[in-house]
Amino acid sequence: MRSFTAVVNPAAGGSGTASGAAAVIPLARLLRESGAQVVVEHSAGLEHARALARAAAERGDVVLGVGGDGMIGSVGGALARTGAVFGIVPAGRGNDFARQLGVPADPAELADLLLHAEPRPVDVIMANGTAVLGSVYAGVDAVAGRNANESRLLRGSAAYYVGALRAVAGWRPAAYRVTVDGAPHERRGYTVVTANSGFYGFGRHIAPDARVDDGLLDVVIIRHAPKPLFFAVMRELADGSHVGRPQVEVLRGREVRVEADRDLPYGADGETAGALPVTATVVPGALNVLRP
Repeated sequence: MRSFTAVVNPAAGGSGTASGAAAVIPLARLLRESGAQVVVEHSAGLEHARALARAAAERGDVVLGVGGDGMIGSVGGALARTGAVFGIVPAGRGNDFARQLGVPADPAELADLLLHAEPRPVDVIMANGTAVLGSVYAGVDAVAGRNANESRLLRGSAAYYVGALRAVAGWRPAAYRVTVDGAPHERRGYTVVTANSGFYGFGRHIAPDARVDDGLLDVVIIRHAPKPLFFAVMRELADGSHVGRPQVEVLRGREVRVEADRDLPYGADGETAGALPVTATVVPGALNVLRP
């Protein structure tokens, strides 16, 4: 029988979503009723969550990340290349990495998965030395995320919505240099997304052909277009049909470097991670995950 340590972001969740603290209660009860040992640790922040995850892994526990994509990315990233086993408890607003893997949110289904599934390896991105599970994005989307994180009046989805409007309204095309496996590509546009997972930004299917276990990164470039057309592309992210537009280009490779002609932030797993340039390298099979 497995032993689990659940590392919880108590602030995760949003309107209509159970908080991280609330989401773990029924799951822990079901796991214990099945005979498993469960320890619940509440983190004070992402760095604390990483430390808790590493300590649990050293004890031999299956480590559960409980929260949204930022929390899942931090906990999973801390376990990359350690041989530890990772489980995901989706309890945020976006839950994009859980969506990519098909991890259920229902406590009974999730408990059954965590108790009986065999660990399967997934790829991880190393972005400027930091492990990332989902994607690295540099452009109007990263500016929108930074605006939302800096908002003092709004929280949750409202902060992101207003932050996105501000980012698009003030956006001017960036000149990117995207180097994929040594081959440079000069482009002007809105964003460059280097994706391990196909989803980002609360369910947007930015890279519909991305796979977490193919040893490749999908690089999605949204090139310059009038802003009304850009909004049309954004609407098509729901089903991935945007990749059929001539303004959208998809490249693939194992190492991607993104540079721009001005100071731009880049984001990773829902968090503002740093400023360009960024080099993202895929590490095949670096993390063992309990998944369908």
